[in-house]
Amino acid sequence: MAPVGPRDLQLTPLSAAAGDDALEDVRLLDSYEEEERQKGKNGQEQSSSRGGEVVVLVGAKRVQVRVTGMTCAACSGSVEAALVAIPGVVTASVALLQNRADVVFDPNLVKDEDIKNAIDDAGFDAEILQESSAVQAKPQGTLVGHFRIGGMTCAACVNSVEGILRKLPGVKRAVVALATSLGEVEYEPAVIRKEEIVEAIEDAGFEASFVQSSEQDKILFGVSGLFTDTDLHILDSILVSVKGVKQFKLNRDFAELEVVFDPEVIGPRVIVDEINRGSNGKFDVTVRNPYASMSANNLEESSKMFRLFTSSLTLSLPLVFINVVCPHIPLIYALLLWRCGPFEMGDWIKFGLVTVVQFVIGKRFYVAAGRALRNGSTNMDVLVALGTTASYLYSVCALLYGALTGFWSQTYFETSAMLITFVLLGKYLEILAKGKTSDAIKKLVELAPATAILLSKDAGGRVTEEREIDALLIQAGDTLKVSPGSKVPADGIVVWGSSYVDESMVTGESTPVPKDVDASVIGGTMNLHGVLHIQANKVGSKTVLSQIISLVETAQMSKAPVQKFADFVSMAVASIFVPVVVSLALLTFLGWYIFGELGSYPEEWLPENGNYFVFALMFSISVVVIACPCALGLATPTAIMVATGVGANNGVLIKGGDSLERAQKIKYVLFDKTGTLTQGKATVTDAKVFSTMSRGDFLTLVASAEASSEHPISKAIVDYAQHFHFFDGDSVANNTKGHRKQSKYSGWLLDAVNFSALPGRGLECFINGKRLLVGNRKLLIENGIEIPSEAENFLVELEENAKTGVLVANDDVVVGILGVADPLKREAAVVVEGLGKMGVIPVMVTGDNWRTAQAVAKEVGIQDVRAEVMPAGKADVIRSFQQDGSIVAMVGDGINDSPALAAADVGMAIGAGTDIAIEAAEYVLMRNNLEDVITAIDLSRKTFARIRTNYIFAMAYNVIAIPVAAGVFFPTLHFKLPPWVAGACMALSSVSVVCSSLLLRTYRRPRLTTILEITIE
Repeated sequence: MAPVGPRDLQLTPLSAAAGDDALEDVRLLDSYEEEERQKGKNGQEQSSSRGGEVVVLVGAKRVQVRVTGMTCAACSGSVEAALVAIPGVVTASVALLQNRADVVFDPNLVKDEDIKNAIDDAGFDAEILQESSAVQAKPQGTLVGHFRIGGMTCAACVNSVEGILRKLPGVKRAVVALATSLGEVEYEPAVIRKEEIVEAIEDAGFEASFVQSSEQDKILFGVSGLFTDTDLHILDSILVSVKGVKQFKLNRDFAELEVVFDPEVIGPRVIVDEINRGSNGKFDVTVRNPYASMSANNLEESSKMFRLFTSSLTLSLPLVFINVVCPHIPLIYALLLWRCGPFEMGDWIKFGLVTVVQFVIGKRFYVAAGRALRNGSTNMDVLVALGTTASYLYSVCALLYGALTGFWSQTYFETSAMLITFVLLGKYLEILAKGKTSDAIKKLVELAPATAILLSKDAGGRVTEEREIDALLIQAGDTLKVSPGSKVPADGIVVWGSSYVDESMVTGESTPVPKDVDASVIGGTMNLHGVLHIQANKVGSKTVLSQIISLVETAQMSKAPVQKFADFVSMAVASIFVPVVVSLALLTFLGWYIFGELGSYPEEWLPENGNYFVFALMFSISVVVIACPCALGLATPTAIMVATGVGANNGVLIKGGDSLERAQKIKYVLFDKTGTLTQGKATVTDAKVFSTMSRGDFLTLVASAEASSEHPISKAIVDYAQHFHFFDGDSVANNTKGHRKQSKYSGWLLDAVNFSALPGRGLECFINGKRLLVGNRKLLIENGIEIPSEAENFLVELEENAKTGVLVANDDVVVGILGVADPLKREAAVVVEGLGKMGVIPVMVTGDNWRTAQAVAKEVGIQDVRAEVMPAGKADVIRSFQQDGSIVAMVGDGINDSPALAAADVGMAIGAGTDIAIEAAEYVLMRNNLEDVITAIDLSRKTFARIRTNYIFAMAYNVIAIPVAAGVFFPTLHFKLPPWVAGACMALSSVSVVCSSLLLRTYRRPRLTTILEITIE
């Protein structure tokens, strides 16, 4: 562990309790798939997810063991194998560098002593470090941290970093994304600190820095105005006196203040206000935005690479000038031929310039190559270092040989310099292109306004003060002013004013949405007309915009199955690729050299002042530097990054690369009826009474029962009854709560007691001492109530007209029926036909009766209907379609759809649906428009067509380029690639794959007229 620098000032210690209180539950890394799944035998509980299968042994225990005597990876593998072989051990991981083993086991089958004995028997010494602790089904006290990792060039690097991270004690999961240069690590802060994670990555030879974590009680401030030690003491005294601040740490190098606080006692804004007040405004405190920091890092990386490229180009151009132009300028050429010591002046200049390029500017290639070799792998940097070093050393040796023997051979210093220059150019272009793939997140981040206007009110609710604050300091409950033309700073509720809000940047819906009092607003949307006062109810990571960003980030971090296969291939290829390329280069050299010496080809082929050795060497160097194993590793992640961003821009949120891959193979799409195919706005169209009761009394009776229900049909019945009685549009409230409030004072409803909602059937209550049943046919049959033929005929008529019949039985006698209709969405029929054109079979599954379901299905064009299906039964329907291996998608919006959304291969939740449904799905359709189902499938197909194109190019490039570089076509075409041209081709191969993925940015949602092949005259 590196010592803390003098500028890292720990102002106050963190108590042991503080760290425990500060931790909160955080999300797991959905994209990580365990490579080895082991099943416990007793009390095992298994929970599966799309990204993989997580096996949790309830009541299991964990111990950490110190293992001594391990000297290499083989030793750690032996210990791990010995532990896994113990019956009852669930998982075991061994960290060689830390000399520790982490073991999770069933205490009913294994004891601590058994673990110690197993390690002893394997030939190593073991010591139990701590008492066992219960393993919870949901990890407690873990954090998710994001780390920026530099220096990765291919899938081998990614796997190396992931392997290092997963072996660290306290690290639960680790996922590294090559395209974003980010690592997401779930870790226990009580066992390992983020600084230790950074150090472990750096020890492996990569660059690393901490970006952000999921800690809800820690915040990073930027502080300006600190110049002297007195200023430090002032800041110390201010923070110590603030109630709720647990710990703070100042980094003077970066002017950053990290504060750990109790969110139940104090908020970030209070901390800023206290610092400003205590320093009399001397210290300027701002919240550091982690996304802004990441953007700055990206800009810094691209700027650094551009400086290296321009420096190399500046030093390389004189070499080209000396070789090409100077021979035609007698005076300058004479100066270059002037002998200075053993060499000519031109040779000295070339040697000096190239040495700087080779070992100063090109140092990064040697460092990266050494890192790869140290980790037991090889990559492109090894080939670049090998090729440029061969050219440089040959030129140096040629000069020394000429000085000693008087025989001067041609030197190739410019080959080394130009090769490095073009590789750096390719790296720079690759960084720029990879940056473009993450534009979606940058645009989403930019939607949030930087500042907000905070309103202070007196006890009477009158505004007393307006002040501008940092938008990151908004707290739940704040009242904020949103002026026309400005962005809504946080999710909230309108408490005053009315306006129209453009939500297209978040939902994709282009039509402005009217907003009045009690309407919800989304942070990042644009207020168009009137002034609004809103009360913030969701801030920070809980806002819709933050959740969208989080979904896109998670999707970009995830690995599709095809990418995992590609990573495996890349690892396998990387282990043999460089040795094979070097062997081919050696064979190329020997072939051209031996055949030249044997006179198999004419001397006219040789360069001026050249020989067979140099001629063969240039071919072999070209083979070394043209080979590129990196493009394969970029083929999938870059395409998925662009696709998830494009989806977000079109209102389709994709939660992971695995779901994106499955969506291209969808065979069946199952639609829920209510709220999915229909608008979800039920209205009463018919009311018929079958007793001497008046129509008004009948409606009062039914509304009295339905007023206690939250079901949409209940709301429609209460609306209809109230409108019937009062016939006043203004008296009809906009929601059920409004009805209840009004009904309470108007006194027109009867008292309903012993209310009971019966899922899938209806409701039961007692009014005036008589039992009242309101629901479907099944409810009455279960209660033994006979349905008169007149009522049955009317019910059948309603169902055949795609209406839902609601039966009402009072005191066990049918007294009336209500007909409820839910209009279809205008695009439903066209979307269903469009899916058929795409080769996807639409199916409707609903809890409604068969006649209504078949009538709706006929109207939209669905042939396969499953009706009267309970919520749990929808999942069974999905599994029946999956039996033959078909990929099944489910589109739904309600809580009752959640089991089906989770059971489907691809769950698609309508954005206007419930949070539970959205949580269970892999796709979220923000626009609440069924056309986005087609967009989701089409985008998936386009994305994987692009990925396949990337793979074909990445593999075909090496198959074609290496023979060309080896000179296979030189005898017939007299065409050869100089090493610097070969280097340029290698550098541009990765760039071309990234640019190919970037073509997905031109994606446009499919037009239904195109899908349906409709010709409009």
